Amino acid sequence: MRTLFLQAPSFDGFDGGAGSRYQARREIASFWYPTWLAQPAALVENSKLIDAPPHRTPLSEITAQARDFDLAVLHTSTPSFKSDVKTIEALKAANPSLKAGLIGAKVAVDAAGSLAAAPAVDFVARNEFDFTIKDVADGMDWKSIRGLSYRDAAGDIVHTPDRPMLEHMDSLPFVTPIYKRDLTIRNYFIGYLKHPYISLYTGRGCKSRCTFCLWPQTVGGHRYRTRSVGHVLEEIAWSQKAFPEVKEFFFDDDTFTDDLPRAMEIARGLGKLGVTWSCNAKANVPREALKVMRDNGLRLLLVGYESGNQQILYNIKKGMRIDVAERFTKDCHELGITIHGTFIMGLPGETRQTIEETIQFAKRINPHTIQVSLAAPYPGTFLYNQAIENGWLDDANAELVDEHGVQIAPLHYPGLSHTEIFESVETFYRQFYFRTGKIASIVGEMVRSPDMMKRRLREGVEFFHFLRERRDISKGAAS
Repeated sequence: MRTLFLQAPSFDGFDGGAGSRYQARREIASFWYPTWLAQPAALVENSKLIDAPPHRTPLSEITAQARDFDLAVLHTSTPSFKSDVKTIEALKAANPSLKAGLIGAKVAVDAAGSLAAAPAVDFVARNEFDFTIKDVADGMDWKSIRGLSYRDAAGDIVHTPDRPMLEHMDSLPFVTPIYKRDLTIRNYFIGYLKHPYISLYTGRGCKSRCTFCLWPQTVGGHRYRTRSVGHVLEEIAWSQKAFPEVKEFFFDDDTFTDDLPRAMEIARGLGKLGVTWSCNAKANVPREALKVMRDNGLRLLLVGYESGNQQILYNIKKGMRIDVAERFTKDCHELGITIHGTFIMGLPGETRQTIEETIQFAKRINPHTIQVSLAAPYPGTFLYNQAIENGWLDDANAELVDEHGVQIAPLHYPGLSHTEIFESVETFYRQFYFRTGKIASIVGEMVRSPDMMKRRLREGVEFFHFLRERRDISKGAAS
């Protein structure tokens, strides 16, 4: 079937793509690659991938192409579900014979509810959906396709048996040829990565049990299933030739360092290719392994510290000790490895005191850049169930983002309100970045590079606009 893979238009600047860790507008405009859409697109002949948000593709332009396709597959999320369904309705109005389905964590955990809420949607593919979508596109009888939930001719919702998790990861084709065919890579930018960059996965799943983390609990699972070292290096070598302008490769595996011997073997291969690369890592990688990776092109680690309070880390099953994280960070600083640290405000156990403790922790370990998010209880996660059971989540805040796509503070606790949690993000950013040493570091970076000067100035304007917008949201909530 002629198949359209689509990340639909949504809130302006909304990064809700299928490579996004959480779906919202960022403090600085940024876009991840739609890797979870590109992967099935690589399996399906006669396919096309449209990633509307970073390309600013309007719905009118997409619906004008509706008759070119027999099948449309959209990635959806909890915040974007309603607008994604409206997109399907518009596509079907333009092409009534079009079949349309949804993929993503939202429909993986609530297939029946999603179909019941969206009569225009013909099917959803649950869990790990690559080959499920391929079977649909190949024209197989839906009742024989594993991992599919669909509306039959009578309008009843049918669920086929679950599809087993993919074990032979090398059976998945490269995603980068799809990037080359359908995407403009300069439209993808992340504040802490060199531009242009490319992100891809070398494996799926994460052995950690963090209660808030969306992908392992809904789609990827808790076993780290990996591509062979040779398969990964072959794709990077192909990409070097296809994208000579790329300055950095990012491995978006939940925790690339979960299999440390493999990570070091890949690093040595990347060193021979001469590429600059970065990855997600846990704050417990030994210094010796860090040195091997740095010596072979590692530039940056994205590290989820989440909190500077040990009890909160226990509460969320992070599996991280504060003292180990501090030693790891010190090693990275000494080895010249840049760190982008991520933190979350409003996790279970949060108080005014723990908020301040986390801010002071971040200032003490001093990663190069930070991202501060609000705890988001996505359906399908342990945190969501916990929030419902304890009354931390109420209907008025269950959407996770506001009408502009900006994260709200959905959780509240005895003694700590939504508003206090929401406002802690701005407090965190201001205390971390508005320090003499940090300002001097950023200015020095700008002076050394005219490109970085232009980039940081643009990001600064966006950042202050973001803070102003948050302040308006906070005032609106207070009134």
